[in-house]
Amino acid sequence: MKVSIFPDSNISKALSVEFGYNEWMISRYLEFIPSLKECLLAMEISLPKYIRINTLKISKYDLIQRLVKKDVVCEETILDDVLLIKKFRYPIGAMTEYLLGYYYIQDLTSCLAVEELDISPNQFNLDMASAPGGKTSFISQKMKNFGCVVALEPSSRRIRALKFNLSRCGVSNTCIYKLDGSFVERLGLKFDRILLDAPCSCEGIIAKDPLIKTNLIPRKIESCMLRQVELLRSAIKVIKPGGLIIYSTCTFAPEENELVINNLLETNTNIKIEPQKFGERGLIKYGDIKLDNRLVDTRRFYPHFHNTSGFFIAKIRVLEGE
Repeated sequence: MKVSIFPDSNISKALSVEFGYNEWMISRYLEFIPSLKECLLAMEISLPKYIRINTLKISKYDLIQRLVKKDVVCEETILDDVLLIKKFRYPIGAMTEYLLGYYYIQDLTSCLAVEELDISPNQFNLDMASAPGGKTSFISQKMKNFGCVVALEPSSRRIRALKFNLSRCGVSNTCIYKLDGSFVERLGLKFDRILLDAPCSCEGIIAKDPLIKTNLIPRKIESCMLRQVELLRSAIKVIKPGGLIIYSTCTFAPEENELVINNLLETNTNIKIEPQKFGERGLIKYGDIKLDNRLVDTRRFYPHFHNTSGFFIAKIRVLEGE
């Protein structure tokens, strides 16, 4: 499927000049991002700083006490394991507590993707695109280091970062395979839970990488979409009946989000999209494209609404007895 390009307008021209985007991107955003100017303004400032408490090593109370002594001001969030850092004297990534693995610097949306997996100890779970290890280590944390997590990563360089972070966080129930997620079926294994945080065009983290504003091209979105469809089809082949797949991206592009899930719904009769507690409803219409009504249960996260990076989550249940 080709990327949808919409006609330019006076509004798209003005916003593209004001914020420094390619105009074709702004014309697209006007179709599906509510209160677009507020969203663009939110992406002009640094992303909020969140940390995920690593309860494999420390309790929430003890970590907060240690942070307070170092003049760190933090707030509770919608997730019990995640804190919003409001003020700090020392770099969050260089503090002793970070180096000891007491916390992981991780966006709230990233943690929400793991939260929606409904994890429990003694499961057999898969992280299909695991480096650098934030979500993998959170999965292990929720499993209390019981059961087993299979972590896939095709890059030797990124595996080094993955191993370091898992070790730092005290993870001991994870097996790392140097393998592209597209070939996971070769392992001959079936999983209770699968996390597919798919490679994407990263529009949701423009605050971190402003070059995306001018470097992104439609072909990149198309390439990502094809890759995502391939990975999701591989995930479906290795999930147990009754199992759960979380598909997530950090981009706004409907082609990489709702349209990928729409393709899955068209080609599989034994899946259900489950509702989620947080976020904005997914799109069921995009330009002239009418999408499956079940996509209303997917979720979108916007910087100006949720104080996070831009993100998308779909919660996919594979039905038993099909």
